[in-house]
Amino acid sequence: MPDDSSSLEIAPFSFGNGGDVHFEKLAKANGTRYWFARDLMRAMGYESWSEFTKSINRAVAACTTLNINVAENFVQHKRNVNGKNVDDFKLTRFACCLTAMNGDPKKPYVAAAQAYFIALAEVLQDVRLPAETVDRIIIREEISDREITLNEAAAAAGVEFYARFQNAGYRGMYNMEYMALKQMKGIPDLKRSLLDFMGKDELAGNLFRLTLTEGRIRKENARGQRNLEDIAEQVGRRVRRTMIEETGVRPEEIPIAPDIKTVRRGLRDAQKGFEQLDDLEAQRMCEAETIAELPAASREIVPDCPECAAGSPYAHFGSSQCTSGSLASGGKVAHCSCDYCA
Repeated sequence: MPDDSSSLEIAPFSFGNGGDVHFEKLAKANGTRYWFARDLMRAMGYESWSEFTKSINRAVAACTTLNINVAENFVQHKRNVNGKNVDDFKLTRFACCLTAMNGDPKKPYVAAAQAYFIALAEVLQDVRLPAETVDRIIIREEISDREITLNEAAAAAGVEFYARFQNAGYRGMYNMEYMALKQMKGIPDLKRSLLDFMGKDELAGNLFRLTLTEGRIRKENARGQRNLEDIAEQVGRRVRRTMIEETGVRPEEIPIAPDIKTVRRGLRDAQKGFEQLDDLEAQRMCEAETIAELPAASREIVPDCPECAAGSPYAHFGSSQCTSGSLASGGKVAHCSCDYCA
């Protein structure tokens, strides 16, 4: 196996200030462009592979949530570096984007990478990807999973009216009933879940609330509708106090975020745009088709002739008195060097 360690020596670089020159130089090509994860790790300022793979794992989770093929975007790969086999991934541009979005924005190169991919998505597909986009999608999915397990625990503990139990948790956290909260926040469709319009931090608060509620129910072996509603409300109040202490903002005052459905659709559109940008085989086929459709006269192109370069189908230097068949004399020769034409 060849030693391809040279690419690992590339120093960290900025994705900003004039474009993506360095990022594109890291690309490999085999019918399509791809990037080695370890190259991207260095470019984004990471030193630890184990730390960087946390971002990759969350990127994989986001890909799964979006129903985008993980195996096509994150290809496991072994590389020989300085005589030692190391684990790596071949990443598509979209996989690089998701990984950057899940990186630590406190690192300047991660922040620059996020800005780069956000700008690229907007240019290619007119898609806006706020920096918290991927976190929102992942946490929203985690909440859906947590709601299922909480519902099961509540049902086993004697809850018959889950809507009332759910409302108690929101009442504790937001100091108002669930429907009143949706109206106050201005949810465009009151039939939709409020969770679909929460930003990352508010979603994280609710995930924490649901997790604590389930833990309390199991720990105390609580039973009955009323008891479980009390627990849900108490936990909600505790989370409310914590959020206010940490941020100074009451949960009900946090503005809504763009519809999560729009966010998911935007990421899928970005993936399609990135895929088209890096599909080298498709680009070559398009170029071949374009060349095949050029006028027949272009097959007799004369070097340095501006009219040939422009694809002109008419005679260029031919004479009407030509006896060798120049276009000017009614023939098919684009350029003739007979005594009349020369």
